[in-house]
Amino acid sequence: MKAKAEWIEIARLALDKAYVPYSHFPVGACLVTEDGATYQGINIENASFGLTNCAERTAFFKAVSEGNRKFQHLVVAGHTPAPISPCGACRQVMAEFCSPEMPVTLVGDEGVMKETTVGELLPYSFTDKDL
Repeated sequence: MKAKAEWIEIARLALDKAYVPYSHFPVGACLVTEDGATYQGINIENASFGLTNCAERTAFFKAVSEGNRKFQHLVVAGHTPAPISPCGACRQVMAEFCSPEMPVTLVGDEGVMKETTVGELLPYSFTDKDL
């Protein structure tokens, strides 16, 4: 699928834009809306470590801030031997805005990939239905 290859490339290109002066662990993301628009995300670190923002959340926050709330795919890329996996906070944000069936592609170096879904990444997630 040409679109997925392009989304993977967008996520990989984001790695060079990441602001990671402390961990030196860049992460890139590409979030795709239902209408095919893409939002690139990077991790942005802060000397006050708790204020660091992950690539996945950066992509979601950019999209939501521009009025987009319907998504079809997320790609997360890292310079890791195995496919990189989102942290718990990012998984919860994914559960807020995506169906459990939405595909997520996790990418490591040299094209190593894992295909999963939002629901597989965060089973039994806390959602608006729990309020």
